[in-house]
Amino acid sequence: MGIWSNLVVLLVIFPFCTSDPNDEMCLTHLSQSLQDPLKNLQNWTKSSFAKPCDGFTSYLQGATCNNGRIYKLSLSNLSLKGTISPYLSNCTNLQALDLSSNAISGPIPLELQFLVNLAVLNLSANQLSGPIPEQLAICAYLNVIDLHDNQLNGLIPQQLGLLVRLSVFDVSNNRLSGPIPASLGNRSGNLPRFNASSFDGNKDLYGYPLPPKKSNGLSVLAIVGIGLGSGFLSLVLSFTAVCIWLRVTEQKLDAEEGKISHLMPDY
Repeated sequence: MGIWSNLVVLLVIFPFCTSDPNDEMCLTHLSQSLQDPLKNLQNWTKSSFAKPCDGFTSYLQGATCNNGRIYKLSLSNLSLKGTISPYLSNCTNLQALDLSSNAISGPIPLELQFLVNLAVLNLSANQLSGPIPEQLAICAYLNVIDLHDNQLNGLIPQQLGLLVRLSVFDVSNNRLSGPIPASLGNRSGNLPRFNASSFDGNKDLYGYPLPPKKSNGLSVLAIVGIGLGSGFLSLVLSFTAVCIWLRVTEQKLDAEEGKISHLMPDY
């Protein structure tokens, strides 16, 4: 009985490290959605996905494990292409996702809202398009949202201002438009504030903390064109007025000559 008791204690303290099917699905679909032209992820294989972690030890490049689960994915600057799989949301223990400085395209999946433990989201310097999902506000632990240097469009969701832990927010150099939500651009209280550099490089984005838009002054060509047009119009009007005056004067002279010839005697 003593041996069995010790075995039970060992099993409680050091449980068998079994793979998590959610992590396996997450990694399998992410691998399928991404293209790796430089073969930087050679150990991302089906057999590795079945057991990517052994306690705190990871068998996958760019992955960090915590108690047998994927805790962090850092795949930056690997020349990756393709898209972000929505099945990434199956890595439910994920707290940091860094896919920055690649050539990943397509939208930001709405399913990232299910990564409720996510604290760091860095998708910067890619070719992502479409809107910023307002559902990211559900990830209440987010400290970092870095989306700069992409092709994202549409409005900045006001809901992101509800993330009270948010200390880094960068959406510069995208194609965003509309007003900057006051909940992000003009935060109050003890909430970290974001300066203009977080929003620069979006042509149709406006509002504090960006400087006021300068009024679109007339170009030199436009001014010259207006001047020439006005001069030509004045010339036409002056010429027309002179013609009318000459015509009226001519008619008056004709009338006067008629009166004089009528009064002169016949010979």
